[in-house]
Amino acid sequence: MVVQAYILIQTDVGKAAEVAASIAQISGVNVAEDVTGPYDVIVRAEARNVDELGKLVVSKVQNLEGITRTLTCPVVHI
Repeated sequence: MVVQAYILIQTDVGKAAEVAASIAQISGVNVAEDVTGPYDVIVRAEARNVDELGKLVVSKVQNLEGITRTLTCPVVHI
């Protein structure tokens, strides 16, 4: 079963579009869009399990230039 999540991202001022474009190129990312509000980029991603999702966020997303904070929200099916 695939684990899906929304990743809410805060960026440095003026970096949202650049960050969204970079994240969109990462394997496992379905969509990355720059938005307005308390977060600058919202990402929809998927991975094989929670551990792989964590690796995607920590080793690929958080390492990009311009990101100041992330919040990962796994999708649940109730």
